[in-house]
Amino acid sequence: MTDLSKFDPNSVGNPNNNIFGLPFEEEDARLVILPVPWEVTVSYNAGTARAPEHIFNSSLQVDLYDPDVKDGWKQGFYMQPCDKKVLMKSDYLRKEAELLINYIAHDEVVADNKFMCKSLKEINEGSNFLNNWVFERTKELLDAGKLVGLLGGDHSTPLGFYKAIAGKHGDFGILQIDAHCDLRKAYEGFTYSHASIMYNALAEIPQLQKLVQVGIRDYCNEEVDYINASETRVVTYFDKALKERQYEGETWKQVVDEIISHLPEKVFISFDIDGLDPKLCPHTGTPVQGGFETEQVFYIFKKLLESGRNLIGFDLNEVGVSHDEWDENVGARCLFKLCNLLVASNPAS
Repeated sequence: MTDLSKFDPNSVGNPNNNIFGLPFEEEDARLVILPVPWEVTVSYNAGTARAPEHIFNSSLQVDLYDPDVKDGWKQGFYMQPCDKKVLMKSDYLRKEAELLINYIAHDEVVADNKFMCKSLKEINEGSNFLNNWVFERTKELLDAGKLVGLLGGDHSTPLGFYKAIAGKHGDFGILQIDAHCDLRKAYEGFTYSHASIMYNALAEIPQLQKLVQVGIRDYCNEEVDYINASETRVVTYFDKALKERQYEGETWKQVVDEIISHLPEKVFISFDIDGLDPKLCPHTGTPVQGGFETEQVFYIFKKLLESGRNLIGFDLNEVGVSHDEWDENVGARCLFKLCNLLVASNPAS
């Protein structure tokens, strides 16, 4: 058991401690964060593979008082070290993917080029490796009785975690905060693209009863058709419609209550940082104008818990890295909020 008698929560974060400067080891922490340094299939800006280590550094500046969840940190938060082999594999395959994406962008046919066919095969095999790696590590933590959060990396990273969650909890729903639907099939030829995470989750995880998407503002015809054909398994709140409802007099509370009403008892939060206004995440992989303030999103999370639903896990992804550390600073505070909510939703027995 961690001795907190000499720990001062009002002092500066100690870099010799773990995430948020907390003095917990993994065995004593109630919540464990798995960093996944992977960004092979990103379509635009790179950098998210190194977000976990940058967020860790920025987390030392996060004050530990949360008015919604007082002293949640005392239950113990711990982030595992980044796996350097995963990062190296991501770096290698990312270079391959950049060449392939550029090739496709010039209307070239992959099947006509043996080198490109080989690269595509390697990338898809790498994604399979990553999915299995995430599944095994999150399953091990869940089986050990830990609450688990995943920190990406790009948005392709949590598929294995969703499968582990399904095995642990059975039927569940996902609340997705995002600028994008991520419902494309094998985007740019990559089966497990960051733009296909929700398509793959819905196709491969029958326990995923409901996907509620909030803040969507950049999407294609294929994704709209998928949503319309889903028979309400997918419920999407587009950013434009959300704003227009408020312009015409509805309160954010009324809208949020409706959003939450679509979710089942057990809920997983998938938080793509690009769901926020890009002034808060300018170096995310694919920034889009519009989006939320952090407090608007935190209000959704707060009302989710107040509804009596059980938060069973989360992923935070697509946080960029920047010279002024702004993106990772915002990311660290979003991570702290998610950690507090997860322990609050699962009272210790």
